[in-house]
Amino acid sequence: MAELHPQSNRTGNWIKKINAYESKISNKPLHVVQGKLTRMVGLTLEAVGCQAAVGARCVVTGPNNDDIEAEVVGFSGEKLYLMPTGDIQGLTPNAKVIPVDTVSYAPVGDNLLGRVIDGSGKPLDGKGRLDTEQSSPLTGRLINPLQRSPIEEPLDVGVRAINALLTVGRGQRMGLFAGSGVGKSVLLGMMTRYTTADVIVVGMIGERGREVKEFVEKILGEEGMSRSVVVATPADNPPLMRLHGAMMATSIAEYFRDQGKQVLLLMDSLTRYAQAQREIALAIGEPPATKGYPPSVFAKIPQLVERAGNGDKGGGSITAFYTVLVEGDDHNDPIADAARAILDGHIVLSRDLAESGQYPAIDIEASISRAMNDITDIEHQNKARRFKKVLSVYQQNSDLISVGAYQQGNDPRIDEAIQYQPKLLDFLQQDMYQPIHLQDSLDALSALLPQ
Repeated sequence: MAELHPQSNRTGNWIKKINAYESKISNKPLHVVQGKLTRMVGLTLEAVGCQAAVGARCVVTGPNNDDIEAEVVGFSGEKLYLMPTGDIQGLTPNAKVIPVDTVSYAPVGDNLLGRVIDGSGKPLDGKGRLDTEQSSPLTGRLINPLQRSPIEEPLDVGVRAINALLTVGRGQRMGLFAGSGVGKSVLLGMMTRYTTADVIVVGMIGERGREVKEFVEKILGEEGMSRSVVVATPADNPPLMRLHGAMMATSIAEYFRDQGKQVLLLMDSLTRYAQAQREIALAIGEPPATKGYPPSVFAKIPQLVERAGNGDKGGGSITAFYTVLVEGDDHNDPIADAARAILDGHIVLSRDLAESGQYPAIDIEASISRAMNDITDIEHQNKARRFKKVLSVYQQNSDLISVGAYQQGNDPRIDEAIQYQPKLLDFLQQDMYQPIHLQDSLDALSALLPQ
């Protein structure tokens, strides 16, 4: 399908390439039916005179014969609703609209390793064209749930609190829930550097543009980039491009999983993906349902997340971490609720803990790994439960303790919690440049609290 990704910036060249591709497979010329642009509201374009399926790509010719790519996102009667993937400055009424192919594709292959691309698969790193021979649909492929390998093996992420108390399995999908400025990116960076994986795919969706260069140079570094692919669609990209960025990262991860490799997929953030779909849905007239989010948003989230995880039996895996921006620290936000329901666990970062100087600011009481009991032994589970119980007793009585209202000896559980509280806090803290591997985390947990 490489011929369907022309590099030219002129409509004539698009049509020549389409004709060449069509003649190869059928020896018949392609009849291109041109439509015209009749209306533009916000970022939504309305076209008449041509037909195309939802998800199909079109080219809109501007006044200076500059081509603008767009995708069909809906239709009504004879009208097609298009969403552009680039700048629409200068578009005029009656501009030509030409359907070019059915779906968008992601470039895939080993030559992607070490590269930074955008949501359309174009390189951003200045290292020249992508030398990839294969492509994969952005929508991915469905896997029979009965054919998926179960989660059976723990994954070492290099973070002591997660390894010991929220153990993650290879092929698990976890959410990282936090408000702004409490250390999501730092924790993601730690897991990127220290997690054992063959390939790392990073999707930076709708975040600040300056974070892309910082993540590539400071967090991944030269060694990390050698086994990584970064897909970046910052906040100033059109909403359709942000959607494509998340789907592109997932398609690339699927390709490497199907090659039998262990893949770590980091998506920052799932909230921006949902917001991009909300912008598109509202623009084409879908009514808002829950706090301004149309129903299609809640259908899109599981469609994306379910593509991660283990593949067919005997194949590779995608262990995925999705950040969820909890707006105003409201953990009942509709996107947070939807993500919690579909993911295999969640790690909650607390603003109070971050402001007290605890990093990573993981709220152990509010976090859970749903696969932990399947990949750990009884002894490990009992030690983790005991840690959480002692920590919870202290938190529940912290007001009494802080004002001096509690008298030592009244409750042995509270006495124990007061005794161990400094050690528990020390256990949860970790320097961002110091990895603590799985076995070391378990040894530290065993030494912390006696049975």
